[in-house]
Amino acid sequence: MEGRHPHTPAGSTRQQAAETAAGAEETLRLPAGVGDAPAGSAEPEAGLSPAAAAGDAQCRPLGPTPSQSRFQVDLVAEGSGRAAADEKPGGQGGAAAKGSEEAKGRFRVNFVDPSAGDESPAEPGGGPEGGSVSFQNGGDTVLSEGSLHSGGHHHYYYDTHTNTYYLRTFGHNTMDAVPRIDHYRHTAAELGEKLIRPSLAELHDELDKEPFEDGYANGEEGTPPGEADATYAAESKGIVKFGWIKGVLVRCMLNIWGVMLFIRLSWIVGQAGIGLSVLVIAMATVVTTITGLSTSAIATNGFVRGGGAYYLISRSLGPEFGGAIGLIFAFANAVAVAMYVVGFAETVVQLLQENDALMLDEMNDIRIIGAITVLILLGISVAGMEWEAKAQIVLLVILLLAIGDFIIGTFIPLDWKKAKGFFGYKAEIFTENFGPDFRREETFFSVFAIFFPAATGILAGANISGDLADPQSAIPKGTLLAILITTLVYIGIAVSVGACVVRDATGMIINNTIITELTNCTTAACKLKVDFSSCQKTECPYGLLNSFQVMSMVSGFAPLISAGIFSATLSSALASLVSAPKIFQALCKDNIYPGLLLFAKGYGKNNEPLRGYILTFLIALGFILIAELNVIAPIISNFFLASYALINFSVFHASLAKSPGWRPAFKYYNMWVSLVGAILCCIVMFVINWWAALLTYVIVLGLYIYVTYKKPDVNWGSSTQALTYLNALQHSVRLAGVEDHVKNFRPQCLVMTGAPNSRPALVHLVHAFTKNVGLMICGHIHTGPRRQAMKELATDLARYQRWLIKNKMKAFYAPVHAEDLRDGGQYLMQAVGLGRMRPNTLVVGFKKDWKQADMRDVETYINLFHDAFDIQYGVVVIRLKEGLDISHLQGQEELLSSQEKSPSSKEVVVNVDYSKKTETHTSKAFSPPSSEKTPGLHKEEEEDGKTPTQPLLKKDSKGLHAPLNLADQRLLDASSQFQKKQGKNTIDVWWLFDDGGLTLLIPYLLTTKKKWKDCKIRVFIGGKINRIDHDRRAMATLLSKFRIDFSDIMVLGDINTKPKKENIAAFEEMVEPFRLHEDDKEQDIADKMKEDEPWRITDNELELYKTKSHRQIRLNELLKEHSSTANIIVMSLPVARKGAVSSALYMAWLEALSKDLPPILLVRGNHQSVLTFYS
Repeated sequence: MEGRHPHTPAGSTRQQAAETAAGAEETLRLPAGVGDAPAGSAEPEAGLSPAAAAGDAQCRPLGPTPSQSRFQVDLVAEGSGRAAADEKPGGQGGAAAKGSEEAKGRFRVNFVDPSAGDESPAEPGGGPEGGSVSFQNGGDTVLSEGSLHSGGHHHYYYDTHTNTYYLRTFGHNTMDAVPRIDHYRHTAAELGEKLIRPSLAELHDELDKEPFEDGYANGEEGTPPGEADATYAAESKGIVKFGWIKGVLVRCMLNIWGVMLFIRLSWIVGQAGIGLSVLVIAMATVVTTITGLSTSAIATNGFVRGGGAYYLISRSLGPEFGGAIGLIFAFANAVAVAMYVVGFAETVVQLLQENDALMLDEMNDIRIIGAITVLILLGISVAGMEWEAKAQIVLLVILLLAIGDFIIGTFIPLDWKKAKGFFGYKAEIFTENFGPDFRREETFFSVFAIFFPAATGILAGANISGDLADPQSAIPKGTLLAILITTLVYIGIAVSVGACVVRDATGMIINNTIITELTNCTTAACKLKVDFSSCQKTECPYGLLNSFQVMSMVSGFAPLISAGIFSATLSSALASLVSAPKIFQALCKDNIYPGLLLFAKGYGKNNEPLRGYILTFLIALGFILIAELNVIAPIISNFFLASYALINFSVFHASLAKSPGWRPAFKYYNMWVSLVGAILCCIVMFVINWWAALLTYVIVLGLYIYVTYKKPDVNWGSSTQALTYLNALQHSVRLAGVEDHVKNFRPQCLVMTGAPNSRPALVHLVHAFTKNVGLMICGHIHTGPRRQAMKELATDLARYQRWLIKNKMKAFYAPVHAEDLRDGGQYLMQAVGLGRMRPNTLVVGFKKDWKQADMRDVETYINLFHDAFDIQYGVVVIRLKEGLDISHLQGQEELLSSQEKSPSSKEVVVNVDYSKKTETHTSKAFSPPSSEKTPGLHKEEEEDGKTPTQPLLKKDSKGLHAPLNLADQRLLDASSQFQKKQGKNTIDVWWLFDDGGLTLLIPYLLTTKKKWKDCKIRVFIGGKINRIDHDRRAMATLLSKFRIDFSDIMVLGDINTKPKKENIAAFEEMVEPFRLHEDDKEQDIADKMKEDEPWRITDNELELYKTKSHRQIRLNELLKEHSSTANIIVMSLPVARKGAVSSALYMAWLEALSKDLPPILLVRGNHQSVLTFYS
């Protein structure tokens, strides 16, 4: 390097630098696919000779490190990047540069592609193309566009505008990344590759330690960047993408201008008059415009993929609504193909009839022509989107010519056309036709229902969103402009035809119908000297009300109108035939309906849904052969309207949720206007057809319930999630301002479960009395090295919360890292919860192994009780004679399952043991030691998320492990006992001390639950023998005032009787190892021993609390006598005075009280009332 003494051997300085670099090497986990290159293929670095590079390589560990580092960091000398080109191969560089000392804290960052490990290294050189880049202070993290495929060896080096941008901006190169769009992509994005900014750990962690595994941003998941790039590069060639005119405007105009324009619009003007016809068109336009604005807002709120209306709704409202609407919208489009094709076939058959050229009969001819047409359309669609787009342009030109033909025709009134009612623009006709003339039981709303389907089709562009070059810009521009143009044309034609053509015409002009002197004739025709008065008595064949061929008659060249009708029907059919498979494919890709996954597959460069095309073709063909579309048409219109309603509602919902992620680039929308649009869509559904509207609601609701029940495993950040959060936040804040009241007291439990699935009995029992009543938080204290614990906290949080949800537990999981369990417990008790939703009761499992455990752990365990009472918590201790912790059985099963799943597992299974003496026992009281989990198991469990409640039943198919011993089998059976129905048995409540009523409230809450409702409560209280009846009546009165049902009350008059001698002896034997025996020792030695081991029992203490000790022994005898068959026992927890009763004596009391009994809850409230008899 520059600055070293010229005579120093080249290898030695390099060797020192390499050794230092090896110590400082940062091994980071690359998200996917990019790891260490094998050391053997280490490249000669910029400014280093090949020999030196080889020396450098020898100091590194061979092969990839387990963490698959993203970069290799080497110390470099100041200025090595600048002078690199001057160095000679032997390493004897030019004159020593000014920076002659070793660079302090400066690194060369080499990004190595593992896939290129065996290739020949790139040529050494400096700068971006040379294979490796030297950055002072580590370089930055932006991948250059040009570097993706440089020179056969892929370098994920982080370019900074050719190494100058950062120097100009910050004065030095920095490892921090500047803001760039590629950091925010999903990895599978079509528009470019996903780049990974350095994780916080990479910037913040010490260099000699392995940092966090870096992950993706919230809710993002991805594929290896290299893979995504390669896929994108390969597939992007030749992909057809449309602009806003060809992709959206043309499609929407063609879809909106349907056969209605040429056949039914004149009839609508005849019925409703010009004024109301314009109102009908305006009303339909209001609905479609609001929907267009809503569509534009959603489409500009982030990148839009394929799937049209389904994609927009599902990503806004979630999979439930999206899945429901996606299916019916795809089906509606498929049936719409049949509707349009039949419209085309009817026109063709009418022409055949006029020329007496029918093949069979009218109905069968429609079927034959329809089948042939839909087959041709399928061929155009399957040929590819480019061909389909060309066909649409041709059809649009024909349609525009037909409209132009009609407009020109209105200015050319021919005499023979007068007989059919066409006179050219006349004020008399306009005046007469301005008002309505409803006939044949038609009304304004029935006419509106007939017209409205002509206004639909506004989503034709959005439906092929995946084929648009820039959907965010194209959908708003194309859709809204199409609505404007088509509306103006509709209104223009309605006014034109209303001003030119009379409502009734006979079709004949004979001499006597041309009246010279008008007598009793007031119609416009009479004023124009033509008599159509006979039409008032008999129905005439011509005029606005009687003929659907008015536009052909008015036009300059009638065949062009027929061509326009063909164009309108075929273009709409083609658009629907393309839309349906695209929507269906997007729906199937999301796997909301698992049975439909086979339709997700795409073919060719455009990922064409060929299977979807075939399915759409078969549905359309089926409805064409039925040929009864009058029944199906209103249902299709309602399906479209349902999707419009949900698009409008999506915008309202997203705005209401106030999610920071709702930032549409399109600003011309309003949440209340969108809500009005949604309501209007629902009203129009009923206006069109009330039974079809009801049927649509039933179908959407049914699909919604199905998808909700199935719970697809997707997370799209929907507005439903955002609104749920907002509601929870608002209610929590509101609740925080309300003072607690005894009537609203709920047991809100902090349950020290450790990993929740390691103590299922504890979790299920507490859940039984907190479900839908109070808060339940599973506390998990991680001890041991902070770095390891921090990595586990994040993964455990997601993993165990998922386990709780999967097991239908209405509970939260709260992990915390602390030096020891007491600190962790204090952190949780003080900090966990939110506002009024904070725990008020600490629930712990009984420390079964306390006699064998390190007594410092027992001291910590008992101190948790003292801390809880200090913070005004209630305390519940739960004991099962079999025990609670099944984590050792889980580990055995998980190891087995991970071996079965991956026989050639790449995981490096390491069993690290941190501070074994203190951790092993302390963790067991609450959580399985984090050190006992191997990384392999941890990952396996995290990935599949299917950790069972009872993990080990005898699945000994391969004989890989021995059957369980009897104790373990009993433990497993006991761990699931609270998941079963409890039967007609008793809950025995030993309410010996008044703690505010918690001891009584918990068993009452248990009996309100389905599994416990058959159990009866028996209450046991202490009393004097001569007052038993009085005490029983007093307690019965109290319970009845509390409105708590009980089956029996027993007053124990013999609590203070001395226990049996053998039980006293057993107690003394149990406490013997924990006694101080200060009377047998010198005073100094005894004091020192008591100071070092505060848990020891002094002789004075044992004598002082002799009565209390005997009471616990006696209570155990009474419990065995009266409650040995109870389902569960709830009993007052004895309280030990802090600083007076040693931990060992208190544990001995709890042991003596609760041993050899059914499941027992030792409960002590915080001595504030939790029950009241006031209303």
